[in-house]
Amino acid sequence: MNVGIVGGGQLARMLALAGYPLGLRFQVLDPAADACAGPVAPLIQGDYDAEDGLNRLADWAEVITFDFENVPAAVARTLGSQVAFYPPAKALETAQDRLYEKTLFWELGIPTPAFATVDSLEELHGAVVQVELPAVLKTRRLGYDGKGQRVLRKSEESEAAWRELGGVPLILESFVPFEREVSVLAARGRAGEIAFYPLVENHHRDGILRLSRVPCQAPELEREGWNYARLLLERLDYVGLLAIEFFVQDGRLIANEMAPRVHNSGHWTLEGAETSQFENHLRAILGLPLGSTAMVGHAVMLNAIGTLPDRAAVLATPGAHFHDYGKAPRPGRKVGHLTLRAGHPEDLRAGLERLLPLVGFAPGEFGSDL
Repeated sequence: MNVGIVGGGQLARMLALAGYPLGLRFQVLDPAADACAGPVAPLIQGDYDAEDGLNRLADWAEVITFDFENVPAAVARTLGSQVAFYPPAKALETAQDRLYEKTLFWELGIPTPAFATVDSLEELHGAVVQVELPAVLKTRRLGYDGKGQRVLRKSEESEAAWRELGGVPLILESFVPFEREVSVLAARGRAGEIAFYPLVENHHRDGILRLSRVPCQAPELEREGWNYARLLLERLDYVGLLAIEFFVQDGRLIANEMAPRVHNSGHWTLEGAETSQFENHLRAILGLPLGSTAMVGHAVMLNAIGTLPDRAAVLATPGAHFHDYGKAPRPGRKVGHLTLRAGHPEDLRAGLERLLPLVGFAPGEFGSDL
């Protein structure tokens, strides 16, 4: 079968690599001539809304998906009228706007931070009173890895934040003094079947995900997260892999945001699960049976930010795997990731102590429980 992917980043690259053993063929559409999926799949170079490239992809593909959520929703609807397109345009449109997203969470009874819309400086002053400080001012659209947001701790900071972010629709959300961050990954097939991955614990630095690990060993939170994911999947008539990021506060989950695609916090599944998130996403959108999401031992994923670590040093660590995205080094850029798998927590901890310095962190920096 022919699978088209709108977006040619590392997620598209890993989708293609996961699909070739299934006998699938891929083409990707991306504006960049050096898109990192290009070396593993034929690349149609063009803007996401360019008619020629979209028509070429739609004429060739039997199903189309995307690898990041900033693909214009209008493009998703246009492609969906010509060929099977998953996840659905409705899910993409919802995830692109933090107000739509938070409103959907609220409608489904999924806890969120308090929030208010902000379209003017006057509205920001009112929202500060309504939501209360500290709070986080965010652009409603775009922004990732900590971009497009500012924390307000005093009302006097409002005008400076407005000058920096204003001019586009904003949302003010109450600041959550969370104990930890977790994510739920779930795949839903065309017939409505759902497979859940174990709850993932995540650690960020400077707004960028640095480390994910499983198992999280929080069965009550895991069941709660799976229930919330099921509500979203069914409401959106979702097909594919969905990721939801949560804060944990006082033993309960508070939804931060969702991603209608394979997700960075699921990269551990490449070596740490019986079926990776990438393969299950493909199985879902093609109408194939979903694979087992069971863990294979204990696993950790580490992002390589800016530059790649020494390959030989990584591979000298028992159970470690090296993933190079083929990107040029650049500060703040995700250029690859490492996974580590072990049969026992102590072995995982020992391997992690060796890997952390290779990606710029001190041993034990993420806590003694890892």
